[in-house]
Amino acid sequence: MSITVSRQDPRFESLKQGNNLRWPANEADAPGRIEVCQNADDAAETLQKIIRAGLRPTIRSGGHCYEDFVSNNPGGALLDVSLLKSIDGTGSGHTYKVGTGMRLGDAYTELYKQYGVTLPGGSCYAVSAGGHISGGGYGVLSRLHGLTVDWLSAVDILTVDSSGTVVPLRVDAENHPDLFRACRGAGGNNFGLITAYYFDKMPTAPREIVNVSMGFPWEDMTPEKFETILKTYGHYHETRGKDPDTWGMFTFLGLSHHTSGRIGIGAQFCNPDGGIDDLKPLYEFIQLFQSCKPVVTTHETMESRHSPKVGIGNVVRKADGTPEPCTGTQNMIRQRWFDATVRGGVGGGARAKYKSCYMKKSFTSAEAKTIYKYLTMDVPGASGLVAVDSYGGAVNRPEMGKATSIPQRASIMKLQFQSYWNDAADDAARLKWMKDFYAELYSGPDVDEKHKGTPYWNNNYEGCYINYPDADMLDYSFWPQLFYGEEGLYPFLQNVKKRYDSNNIFHHSMSIRP
Repeated sequence: MSITVSRQDPRFESLKQGNNLRWPANEADAPGRIEVCQNADDAAETLQKIIRAGLRPTIRSGGHCYEDFVSNNPGGALLDVSLLKSIDGTGSGHTYKVGTGMRLGDAYTELYKQYGVTLPGGSCYAVSAGGHISGGGYGVLSRLHGLTVDWLSAVDILTVDSSGTVVPLRVDAENHPDLFRACRGAGGNNFGLITAYYFDKMPTAPREIVNVSMGFPWEDMTPEKFETILKTYGHYHETRGKDPDTWGMFTFLGLSHHTSGRIGIGAQFCNPDGGIDDLKPLYEFIQLFQSCKPVVTTHETMESRHSPKVGIGNVVRKADGTPEPCTGTQNMIRQRWFDATVRGGVGGGARAKYKSCYMKKSFTSAEAKTIYKYLTMDVPGASGLVAVDSYGGAVNRPEMGKATSIPQRASIMKLQFQSYWNDAADDAARLKWMKDFYAELYSGPDVDEKHKGTPYWNNNYEGCYINYPDADMLDYSFWPQLFYGEEGLYPFLQNVKKRYDSNNIFHHSMSIRP
């Protein structure tokens, strides 16, 4: 039996909210009750009970949804599946299992200790597998190994047929292959309630990695220097970063608001074999920025919750014990992969807004100027950030775009626009700053008139990332193509929706339309 948490229950106030404290928007928008499910059978029974009662179900695994898709459910029922954490795949026919409620940090721990493998997922370790994997989650090992959904072999999902009956399904490439593909990147809360993910193989965990961090103070930043940093970073990934010997390097450019004090670059590196015997690609990357006079920084000054974890530690040494060469302008740490990766950071707990963009080419001068303009603008409340993650490498295998629901397979960088604040009185100003910033950035000479205000698919962009949902995009009739591309994926997903959720039980403002 699920655990029912009513509005009168003292736990309700804590459990009604996810990570983004903007939701529920007000008390009237909160769910009528929360059902905490303890296993897959429990989830099926509870879901059936909710449907028979004529209530709308919303699903939460980790609570990191950026928009109001889960916590805003007036009078409905929120199914909390965060306790579905089993990793025991015994009897499933597959090697590895990851329960939908398992936090990424816990999954990395279990997989590493039991099997010596890992999943190329995110660096925010409090995020749960449920939404992360279903939306095509990526992370610091994705350039080396691809996306989480690229490794997925099967999914357990609770669907609801046309009569309103809950139907548990195990879907894979042979059984319900259309639904299986939809579960590989189309996003959560679309087709049913996912209870478990299965993998036949996973990548071997690296033995060691090297972390590097560089900071560039705003106090001596100029528009010209800012543009140089952006273009240097982007050009690297457009050129040298496509070579396989660099795929073990995940980089992060944190373009923080000027009130933060500095912008930063972080890099995590290992060779394709999981070791760090050849650091030449890393040194090449570091050297590119020396003319911009970086200073050593630590992870406490990096605003993004999705940056590589960096900090003061042991210097990198050669096999004979002598230090590796270092310019003195960056901090380099040698760590075992497990120690560096499983940190259990939580993040969140603020009011927030996010946007995204996939980039196929480096930054233009016009883009750099617009970003500089908005990061030096005074805004009420707290500061904002554009997190520029390296992308591509093993992700950019065209065949995986056909096997999954992630069509973006030609990008070199992925941008996440982030803004955090605490006071609801600052909502209007913070949201306007973000909306104006994004609209102006994507209204330049590289965007055609029809799609101005968005990074619509062209020679420079590949649209937006569904795991960074942005309800502002609903203002555009072409919003589905922004997230799912132009080559027929969205109509395919609509057909899957009609077949497996004909009553549109699972829906929100950006869900697949039946």
